[in-house]
Amino acid sequence: MSGILARVKAPGDRPHTFLMVTPDTEQRLRQGEFVTYQANIGGNDQTILARITERRAIRLYPDSFLADPTLDPNAISATVGYSGSISDLSELTAEIIGYYDETFRDFINPGIPPRVGTPVSLAENHYLSKVLSRAASGETGSATMGWLSSRAKDNVNIAVDIDAITSTHLAIIASTGAGKSYTASVLVEEMLHARNRAAVLMIDPHGEYETLSQIANHPHFKTDGYQPSVSIRKPGQVKIRVGTLPIGDFRYLLPNLSDRMAYVLGIAYRKVQNQSRRNFDGDATRWTVSDMEAALQDIAEDDESDYGASAGALIWRLNSTIQVGDERVFDNNQQTRLTELLRPGNCTVMQLNQVDPREQQVIVASLMRRIYQARLKTERGDADENNDYYLPYPVFVLIEEAHNYAPANANAVSTGVLKQVLSEGRKFGVGVGLISQRPGKLDSDVLSQCNTQFLLRIVNPVDQARVAESVESIGRDLLKELPALNKGQAIVSGVAVNTPVICQIRKRFTPHGGEGTRASTAWQQYFGSEQTQARERNSALPRARRRN
Repeated sequence: MSGILARVKAPGDRPHTFLMVTPDTEQRLRQGEFVTYQANIGGNDQTILARITERRAIRLYPDSFLADPTLDPNAISATVGYSGSISDLSELTAEIIGYYDETFRDFINPGIPPRVGTPVSLAENHYLSKVLSRAASGETGSATMGWLSSRAKDNVNIAVDIDAITSTHLAIIASTGAGKSYTASVLVEEMLHARNRAAVLMIDPHGEYETLSQIANHPHFKTDGYQPSVSIRKPGQVKIRVGTLPIGDFRYLLPNLSDRMAYVLGIAYRKVQNQSRRNFDGDATRWTVSDMEAALQDIAEDDESDYGASAGALIWRLNSTIQVGDERVFDNNQQTRLTELLRPGNCTVMQLNQVDPREQQVIVASLMRRIYQARLKTERGDADENNDYYLPYPVFVLIEEAHNYAPANANAVSTGVLKQVLSEGRKFGVGVGLISQRPGKLDSDVLSQCNTQFLLRIVNPVDQARVAESVESIGRDLLKELPALNKGQAIVSGVAVNTPVICQIRKRFTPHGGEGTRASTAWQQYFGSEQTQARERNSALPRARRRN
């Protein structure tokens, strides 16, 4: 223990809290800071860790001392014989975390508050470095996200356990501009480091993560012949064969279907599947959009059918909604193998900023469904390297704007798939990270399945309430900190750390690509010489054409 800074005054209002009194003239015992005291537990001396949750002054100046703003209240108190500052004495409330057990790699609460008068000290840096992080910084399986915000840079590094994240899932929640995409990028950098070499897929609906591609040439990531890679996939560079889409995805893609149209679609869907089975040795997925259109046309032209009008309406919706081709994700024949998208030492950033929102949801649902089935079949030995469902290693999928793919109180096709993967995927090595700026719009069941959380500044009361009801590992004192967190600060909690901490996220090695447009700079550039000359050249071309 370092120098004594306070003494225990009494037990707190709750069984696991206590009060202490301190002059703390240097104000080292701030709210959220960690302190320690010694206690004998079962005949052994143990260092007990606690976190300060509240601070209040208990000796204040009289109002009359503060009535004149031009007078120093210390000078007034000195005239009546009191030396020093009268307002230095404070009462602190601390929450007991417990003593760290090396065997269980977790804290054990002693179950009894400290004795009155017990000395309390500021927790030492080396002790916090040892007990706060579940994974040691710099070791295999660790991701050093930054440092404890109450301490100087690099004094107490905060490292999360990557194995815990990938097996029990992750949520990164923050208001706009608080640094959620920056935090996600730092995590990807750590996962692609030589000590981890993860297989990562990033769903990027806004094109924010393209700068991660600079990882490949950065010397920090090159070690002993290892060089990570980041591949940027735009629409058309990832293919999903339409025949692999279940009937539910088709119904979702074709909007405003009546019950009759949904029934007719089911008839046509089963027909093309049966034809595919006969033509391709039992493979029911080798049919095309044209095959579906032909099946619907047969129904429309059947004089004995009562569903001609419904089939005709479906043909029109099919042609206007499901587009296939070189620049599209959906394709009649091609399907990108999962091992092309996911392999160790690589992050694939799938940009969907040019894709319709409903198509985005179907794409995410299809990919997550295939990844889950591939891991399940590979683990059970039902798929080999010649099979499309062969995926012989664990994977991690990060989904930006997750509230669009698992919205609360809305029927999105991707929600059910994400629920299944989040609840069952951990058994087969499918980890999911959800990134969202609106947890209030994110399905509560989906959010509650994420057992590690990075919570940055959250101001909206609805979003704060959703976090409070869905995240069990954070105390009320830390939840109160959410609106006051500085940019780049995150409350890290859950199974990837031993106790919730406020972490200052480290600086990225790659440039940040998620910054908003600076309008004033763009307006100034409009009048710059380069843009002015370009406009003059462009305006001169029509005049030259008219003269000719």
